[in-house]
Amino acid sequence: MSFTESDRMHGVSGSIIRELFKMTASPDMISFAGGNPSPDTFPMDEIAAIANDALLHRGTSMLQYGFTEGFPPLRETLKSYYQKKHGFPTENDDLITCSGGQQAADLTAKVLLNEGDVALCEELSFVGVLNTFRAYGAKLVGVRMEPDGMNIEDLEAKIKANPRAKLIYIIPNFQNPTGFTTSEAKRKAIYALAQRYDLMILEDDPYGELRYEGEFLTPIKSMDTDGRVIYGGSFSKTMAPALRVGFIVAEKNLMKRLIVAKQTGDVHTATLTQEICYRYMAEHDFEGHLRDIRRIYAVKCKRMLDDMEQKFSPAITFNRPQGGLFVTAFLPEGMDAWSFVQEGIARKVATVPGVAFVMDQSVPSNAFRMNFSMPSLDQIDQGTDILGKLTYEWCK
Repeated sequence: MSFTESDRMHGVSGSIIRELFKMTASPDMISFAGGNPSPDTFPMDEIAAIANDALLHRGTSMLQYGFTEGFPPLRETLKSYYQKKHGFPTENDDLITCSGGQQAADLTAKVLLNEGDVALCEELSFVGVLNTFRAYGAKLVGVRMEPDGMNIEDLEAKIKANPRAKLIYIIPNFQNPTGFTTSEAKRKAIYALAQRYDLMILEDDPYGELRYEGEFLTPIKSMDTDGRVIYGGSFSKTMAPALRVGFIVAEKNLMKRLIVAKQTGDVHTATLTQEICYRYMAEHDFEGHLRDIRRIYAVKCKRMLDDMEQKFSPAITFNRPQGGLFVTAFLPEGMDAWSFVQEGIARKVATVPGVAFVMDQSVPSNAFRMNFSMPSLDQIDQGTDILGKLTYEWCK
């Protein structure tokens, strides 16, 4: 049979990263292409024990419909955790759980963006959220990125040039894909611009807990005095992604609409996995678990960065992230990283081309993203050997 696709799906292509997964399925492929947390960070025994106990003693409630707003004990635990750590949610905010951090973006777009509205995004940025905005008919406008976050002058110029600008989308900590972190000064400047031009901000923060070096920075939501910041968090990088538990903090009146939007989607997030997250935070050493994750990733991150420093052509530039899961490298200006990535795959090392993360995917990018959370230290050494030789071939 044939079908007519909805207008909103025109221009929404499949994720290049997901297609790369198919290309890198070979067991001898060294993959720096994924964005998965390391299985070594999953608290397997604790999750199994909590799930077993919950099903044995409260199975009917665990398997029954739940509240759209989320599992009450988890919501209260998260409110307390973020209030003590960052000063929000305030009395003017509410917190609900959602099905992974991705749903926070979907609900935000569903509630705030009309077709033709403009979402101002970091250039480069996370393809999953970009495709969500595209699916709702939004126009994506990229803002030039620097190692300390968006270029503020470029952001203001893009706001002025786009009267239908509605939303600023930002990943403030160890950004996907670049690994860049927005400085305290730029966080304040971005919020001030949002106030001046009456824009909303979606602060997507799945990597904020994964800082290995340096000082933790204040979330933009902590500066929010007028309810224009929606904060999205997730357990995907701190416990396990398959749990599909995230959360949203937003102003109470806006939250009412986000709740209705969630009801039209999945009704509620799975109660069993919310119970797992709640009891792990309440009954186990969650802060100690976070320290363990940071130690694991700190070693891998340093190994990859040191290898790149030693083995890559001096013509390749990259930052040294202090946390997160990614580092992005840049070929010299004018070069197309997609061909470079394809040649790397042919040599059994997979990375992700920057074109996966741009606003206009018809425009070549000189960037390629590398993930250090999944490969072993030996694989990092072997993969950077191969890519290092390739960079010298490309940058003669």
